[in-house]
Amino acid sequence: MPSTLTVGLTGGIASGKSLVASAFQRLGVTIVDADVVARDIVEPGQPALAEIVERFGAEIVDDGGRLKRRDLREIVFADAQARSDLEGITHPRIRAELARRRDAAQSDYCLLVVPLLVKSSMIDLVDRVLVVDAPEVVQMERLMSRDDIDEDLARRMIAAQDARSERLAMADDVLINTGPRKDIADLAAALHAGYLRLAQGEVADLPPLHLPG
Repeated sequence: MPSTLTVGLTGGIASGKSLVASAFQRLGVTIVDADVVARDIVEPGQPALAEIVERFGAEIVDDGGRLKRRDLREIVFADAQARSDLEGITHPRIRAELARRRDAAQSDYCLLVVPLLVKSSMIDLVDRVLVVDAPEVVQMERLMSRDDIDEDLARRMIAAQDARSERLAMADDVLINTGPRKDIADLAAALHAGYLRLAQGEVADLPPLHLPG
């Protein structure tokens, strides 16, 4: 583990992780996002893409050689074995690249954004866990609107994530994202102040923070 404090940011799909991460980024914190890494490792020419094509067939890429992400998503959320096969191809590469980017961080602490922090066995990459939480009904509404998908697929996507109870059980800090978007900056700033004290050695630990949104 590098000397830089690493906070793992996680939460259910459509809970608002990207919104919260952006608030920390505006405060000067280095953000390493697993979703960004996941896209980078399947760019044309990358070994992971070649393995995905071998497993799922040439029709999974478009005429430009790029992964048809929506098509692949529909396949893996309808077939547990397919999802497991995809994770076997991508997760080791995502983990290695997350660690590399984390170790290159220059800010006082680093925020590692990992949706499947438990299921992907990446929790050992972080020192502290911040969970962005929202009720499942809120997630459903956001997800269906954001991705233009039906309720059935939205439910399957939520079910494939870490269970809400598991996330909350491992959380050091919880930010409840159900209020206005403008409140997120204030909530992130409150967490940031504590993380800076921890990263700079002003305190040995922080009491758990539970911030309503």
